[in-house]
Amino acid sequence: MPRAIVLDRRDNVATLIDSGQPGQACTLQGEASGEVVLLQAVPFGHKVCVRATAAGGDILKYGQVIGKAAKPLAVGEHAHIHNVESARGRGDKAEG
Repeated sequence: MPRAIVLDRRDNVATLIDSGQPGQACTLQGEASGEVVLLQAVPFGHKVCVRATAAGGDILKYGQVIGKAAKPLAVGEHAHIHNVESARGRGDKAEG
C-alpha cells in the first residue's frame, strides 16, 4: 500500500513516499491520517490531492501556497505541472 506524507495540517496535497497506481488506497502520514484512493498513477515524490480544490484555488504544501489549481482537483488526483500552476519559478522558463 502506498504512503504519502502531509507536512502541515493546512495542506491540501500530500507527497507520496511510495509510488502508487490507480485504485490503490494511499495511507496518509504526518500531519494527517486516513486514506485517499488514487485516481491516477502517482510516482514517488509527486503530490496527490487530499482535499477537493476548486479551479484557481490555492495548492498548499508546508502550510504555504505553492501554486494554483489549473482545474478542479478531486481527492486522490495526481497534482503536478499538468494541473497546477506553480507559484514558484520552474527554472526552465524565461521570466518576464
